[in-house]
Amino acid sequence: MSRSISWAILAAIAAAGIASAQAAPRDQAVLELVAREIRPHLPSDGIGGAAIAVRIDGRTLFLNTGLADVAQKRPITTDSLFNLASLRKAFEATVLGQAFRRGELSFDDPVARYVSELQHGNDIRRVTLGQLATHTSGLLLPPDEPPWPTRSYTLGEFIRLVNDWKLADGREPGKQHIYTHAGYVLLQLALERRFGMPIAELIDRRVTRPLGLASTLLPQRGANGRARLARPFTERTVQGYDAEGRPIGAPGDQETFYDFPGAGQMFSSARDLAVFLAANVGELPIDRGLEEAMQLAQRGVFRTEPEVMQALAWEVIERDGVTLVDKPGGLYNASAYIGVVPREKLGLVILINRGSQYPYEFGREFLFKLAHTRAR
Repeated sequence: MSRSISWAILAAIAAAGIASAQAAPRDQAVLELVAREIRPHLPSDGIGGAAIAVRIDGRTLFLNTGLADVAQKRPITTDSLFNLASLRKAFEATVLGQAFRRGELSFDDPVARYVSELQHGNDIRRVTLGQLATHTSGLLLPPDEPPWPTRSYTLGEFIRLVNDWKLADGREPGKQHIYTHAGYVLLQLALERRFGMPIAELIDRRVTRPLGLASTLLPQRGANGRARLARPFTERTVQGYDAEGRPIGAPGDQETFYDFPGAGQMFSSARDLAVFLAANVGELPIDRGLEEAMQLAQRGVFRTEPEVMQALAWEVIERDGVTLVDKPGGLYNASAYIGVVPREKLGLVILINRGSQYPYEFGREFLFKLAHTRAR
């Protein structure tokens, strides 16, 4: 399949567009509800903005607000490119789920089976791929929590950190939930070694290209910290701002504590992520294996709170008969959210070019409210 959207997916999107036109008054009411309820969750100073996609009734509705670049007075559009922060993990979880389903690896495989440099750390040699993907390994490195490092780590330095890591007293692999970015960096290395290709190519071949996501990219990181994007993409990339509205770097700035290929952030648009949403609720004519991999990635495997289970990257929240699956993400210059209610075929994407905005607080409540409204 080419980088363009397949004919089958195009047909599905076209059909959804016709249905959307026929349901315009109802769609407008949904967009007005989104605009009204998200407004208190966005900065009031006009610096930055948001691109939002809502999946409902087999259609996708888009809402854009604010500026992609304040200095240039460039507005945010549905095709603006945002730093996805930890939303990237949902793509890697899909790759992992597909590989498991194909019998190419097991969730119980020790990560040291694939990352051969892990020969000296007794504790890391007990950790499995599944534990890394569900944040239950117990792994916690300096880049995972404050005080944040003031430098980045090369691949060799990262391997040494992992080999030297020791489980804290009372912790065992698979027995607790500790959110770890380092765990997904290690999972990235394991997937690269297992399949003999860079993680960007692996995600492209197995997820983004089959879905026709032509604006979802994991670029290399340049010496100046910016993503190496072709000019047509750079022109669509938003400027990132911190919580106080100060610009951080230039458009395409990648924030990472790891200075080796594949360890930066992905970029995507609300339009592309809307397709990813539709695929994750089973509404696109895609390969059955890819669809099953997405469903597998959404399956809760470790209970973290009475109403919350951890899946492969995703969190599963059960409340009043509604099951919501979502993933938040955030950096100093970006805030992001993606969530689905599979049974109701509902989905929501929120991309904000400003740090510390916590869109999941709005996103979860909005999706629960929408699901309960439809269930009446």
